[in-house]
Amino acid sequence: MLPFIPEAMKEKVYEGEITLMDALELAELSPLILFNFADELRSSTVGDVVTYVVNRNIYITNMCRGNCGFCAYRSEKGFMLDMDQILEKVSEASKAGAVEVCIQGGFLPQLDIDYYTSVVENIKVEFPKMSIHGFSPMEIFYACGNSDVSLEEAFERLKAAGLDTLTGTSAEILSDRVRRIICPGKLSTEQWVHTIMTAHQAGLKTNSTIMYGHVETLTERLNHLFILRSIQQRTGGFTELVPLPFMPYNNPIGENMLSQGKFMTTGIEDLRFYALARIILNGHIDNIQASWVKLGKKLSQVALHCGANDLGGTLMEDKISTASGSTNGEYVAPAEIEWIIRSSGRIPKQRNALYEGI
Repeated sequence: MLPFIPEAMKEKVYEGEITLMDALELAELSPLILFNFADELRSSTVGDVVTYVVNRNIYITNMCRGNCGFCAYRSEKGFMLDMDQILEKVSEASKAGAVEVCIQGGFLPQLDIDYYTSVVENIKVEFPKMSIHGFSPMEIFYACGNSDVSLEEAFERLKAAGLDTLTGTSAEILSDRVRRIICPGKLSTEQWVHTIMTAHQAGLKTNSTIMYGHVETLTERLNHLFILRSIQQRTGGFTELVPLPFMPYNNPIGENMLSQGKFMTTGIEDLRFYALARIILNGHIDNIQASWVKLGKKLSQVALHCGANDLGGTLMEDKISTASGSTNGEYVAPAEIEWIIRSSGRIPKQRNALYEGI
């Protein structure tokens, strides 16, 4: 176990060149040493500004052909919003001061590329200034099969329709061993990487995500970050990393964990991972989001001193997290987010999905 961080190791971190073996060594550090180093990197990379976005989640449907073992939201007989209902939710978001809507759907035969482009086009006609951050790589991959079009064509059409950014979700853990257990019906690691890189090459920026704390090993968890780093080196298309601790309630994977006496990640484990993410991605992905809906407001505030520099969105809805047992709410007003940031000794700043200031 390292009692401190050797200067040679620090140099590799600052140069953006640490290896998986280096990261595994750093994971053994005392939490405070790790947190302080990550905070030092955060300060030198992005300074004391902490960003957030005024946005709204819009769920097109809760029906899905997927069989993900971590999902507590899917329903066999659920709802499907029509276009008027989608536009009404966008209107509500606009009236509340939102600059972005995050649109999420499922894997259904009727959700083809024509459908997705139609959703984007209709929103842009009615709300041309509203930024659309939408759809997962898995949704578009599945829709391409429904539409018999290539990924390249799909992303070009979505971009032309007005899609501003694609989400970097459905990544979970980029390990095929893990994916065979938790989401066997989803695209493979290679397919996810190809899909996200195709989006970047089409000129669509994305965020990046990781859902950790279930069946993965520490090596698999950290290797996920190195895969993201490799993609970023090739495309420069990621805007941020959003670490998402697994919520083990009301879903098969979580129920199996709980039956074995395994519980959700601890606060120290979460903060340690935020710090390691800042260290591994230094010089590659500058922005790391502390998801208040997953961590809670207080732990998110602490994460700002462990490598994070963003508090995510006001949301207005987060049905997926609440279905899985989150008790942190679905909405935080901009004034409260700014209070959380200022009381952390940081400077609040509104942004959009591209991290452009508002």
